[in-house]
Amino acid sequence: MESEHPAALSEAARNFSRARMAAFWQEVWALLRGKSIDLLRFEEVKRRLKLRNERYLGLRDIPVDKIVGSVGRYHDFTRSFLPRTNAVRARWQRLDALARGPEGFPPIEAYKIGDAYFVSDGNHRVSVAKQLGMKTIEAYVTELPTSIPFDENTTIDDLALKEGYADFLQKSRLDVIRPGSHVILTEPARYEQILEHISVHRYFMGIEQNRPISWDEAVGSWYDNVYMPMVELIRRFGVLEFFPGRTEADLYAWLIRHQEALRLQLGGEFLTPEETVEDFLKQLPPEWSGG
Repeated sequence: MESEHPAALSEAARNFSRARMAAFWQEVWALLRGKSIDLLRFEEVKRRLKLRNERYLGLRDIPVDKIVGSVGRYHDFTRSFLPRTNAVRARWQRLDALARGPEGFPPIEAYKIGDAYFVSDGNHRVSVAKQLGMKTIEAYVTELPTSIPFDENTTIDDLALKEGYADFLQKSRLDVIRPGSHVILTEPARYEQILEHISVHRYFMGIEQNRPISWDEAVGSWYDNVYMPMVELIRRFGVLEFFPGRTEADLYAWLIRHQEALRLQLGGEFLTPEETVEDFLKQLPPEWSGG
């Protein structure tokens, strides 16, 4: 076979050595910067995002750059699938030679979560594909559907935030009741505050309508009549531009607290969402708004 030609094997050995050296320098820079270059662990992501359902998507070409994790070989490769150990050398070099031969190598097997992929079989093939500059690779794909944003930029540090959002969706069912909604906080502890808002909204709905209100009905009403009107004001007043790195849901949580503080300050007088946003903006330092 052409892939067994001495020249192909020699080139594969050089490619592996370059990949190992690149992995070494990635490790050094990661240590100096205090940033992880580890692959994401599929089972951990599955557990933290509360993923249970699966659906088989079949054979398809997937973007190599969107492969971010592994089912079992996350110790052997860096986040960019550079080999971290010489123990993978023999198999890696054989696959490198095979990839440049007429047959190529067989499809991998992968799980899809959001817009990212996790290798269940074929980690060495992905490593070789990346080093050869391949843009896509054939894969038998099984998807784990999720309403939680997840892509190739998701880091290990991001998982705590996404786990908090997964807990919130499990308790609120907002993704089922209002598909396409994104109530995403950068401070996961505040999800309990939002769940409390929904509970209070449900209580007052029951009083106003003199009937029991189901949780799903309360969640939908809260989203339509409390959350989104505040978000529309946040957008209209451009409030988010004063808080880089924050989300509309963050500002909603802050504004509701501000509204409650104003209500107590004014002896129980209710402020409209627009009055709340306007007063909130007045409290910002003048230099923030150019004043």
